[in-house]
Amino acid sequence: MTFEAEITPGMSPTEAVELGVLVEEAGFDRLGVSCVALWPDTYQLQALIAARTHRIQIGSMVTNPYTRHASVHASALATLQELSGGRAFCGIGVGAGLEEFGIEYPRPVRMLRETVAALRGLLGGETVHIEGELLTIDGSRLLRPPTRPVPIAIGTRSPGVMKLAGEVADVALVGARHLTPEIVARYRGWLAEGAARVGRDVSEVEVLPRVTLCVSDDEDLAIDSVKRFAAHYLDILGEHGPPVDPDRRSAIVATLDDATGWYFDLDRYDPPEMSALIDAELARKFAIAGTPAQCAEQMQELLDLGFSGVSCNLAAVKRRSMFEGLRETIEGGAKMLELLRG
Repeated sequence: MTFEAEITPGMSPTEAVELGVLVEEAGFDRLGVSCVALWPDTYQLQALIAARTHRIQIGSMVTNPYTRHASVHASALATLQELSGGRAFCGIGVGAGLEEFGIEYPRPVRMLRETVAALRGLLGGETVHIEGELLTIDGSRLLRPPTRPVPIAIGTRSPGVMKLAGEVADVALVGARHLTPEIVARYRGWLAEGAARVGRDVSEVEVLPRVTLCVSDDEDLAIDSVKRFAAHYLDILGEHGPPVDPDRRSAIVATLDDATGWYFDLDRYDPPEMSALIDAELARKFAIAGTPAQCAEQMQELLDLGFSGVSCNLAAVKRRSMFEGLRETIEGGAKMLELLRG
């Protein structure tokens, strides 16, 4: 089984690196560092964590092709691959929140396709010529290409991007958040369609579901800590989310108008009505939350849908700081993994 953990660096770089070390010690196999505009830089943090760890794979979870040119991504990945002794991976997707900075993301499937092609070529030591519809590289080559391949993971909720993952990715991250056998089958169908398009065996692609994970010995606190996540995903998933009474759904979505800050940032403001409207059952439709034993049980139910691992977006328990809250989830996650691995 493969277990990924993503930390969102809403803290000092030193604290983010400490969390990265704790993720390895907890027994996770891969570490993703969120790429959030105006927050500590994902690639610099990955390099610092690589210097402090020995086993865990390290990458972005996920970065995007719009705020950095493909050649800049390739250079950063080659550096990380060399520093880490071959433990780098590239997690990439459309990105989120770019519109707040006036950055548009036109034709995401095309942009990702051209970016992945450029990354493959540059990281493979080739001199790359791309005259694409959205990306141009005119005879560029990395000074120090990596000696080992850098796996590429594509995360998405989009049918088009999932099909692209079937064509070009090493890892496909299912971004549905709310997962049922029918939803999983839909994503696997998109993945298989993309693989068939290029004559690829779909079994070559590792498929992991993306889930929010919050672990604490205090079950109620863990659940309360992910209620904003639930409201966020209930809103963006719309009809693809779990069935909820229309009036209740409207009331929950309306609370987001008064909420402030990123949904994953402990400095956010969540209206009290939000907590009252979202109970434990609904929160757990979008997140694995509770004590280590409860989270192990929920995680096993997810694995029973046919996955060989899980990609966990770590949610901070509501403590004095994001660092303390994420540390609690990581420490609880270690106990959860022990139970899962038996």
